Amino acid sequence: MSPAGRAWCLAAAVCATVLVADQVAKRLVEERIAVGEDVDVLGPLRLTLTHNEGVAFGLAGGSGAPLVALTVLALGVVAYLFARQPERPLIWLGAGLLAGGALGNLLDRIRAGAVTDFIELPHWPAFNLADAAITCGVLVLVAIYLREAERGRR
Repeated sequence: MSPAGRAWCLAAAVCATVLVADQVAKRLVEERIAVGEDVDVLGPLRLTLTHNEGVAFGLAGGSGAPLVALTVLALGVVAYLFARQPERPLIWLGAGLLAGGALGNLLDRIRAGAVTDFIELPHWPAFNLADAAITCGVLVLVAIYLREAERGRR
């Protein structure tokens, strides 16, 4: 298999893993915790079921078609960046995390009109596994591009 083909397979595997883990976790929380109920987990970590009509971490209110369109656009940008150089080291990881997280939240929006959030930390809005994957994916991509920019300056 070519390096590009391997990268596409890895990105797809990460995407699928994030999507399945996110949807399973949301379903389990929705079955076991009432909306607004707080469940202490460990230290400052709590589970609190909420439904978010805004963007990631409950920021920027709104829902419906504009957020679905924004998500599809973001997925297109991620796919474009990845397709340009899929063999770039670790870009498959960032792209897979971003795509899996975006698809997980997109499924919620289409199915229920809002995203299911349940992880709560002090001084931070409730979030879910998809939000965490999106954040990690962005950090991976930023690190890749910053490292390459630094190499280009040398």
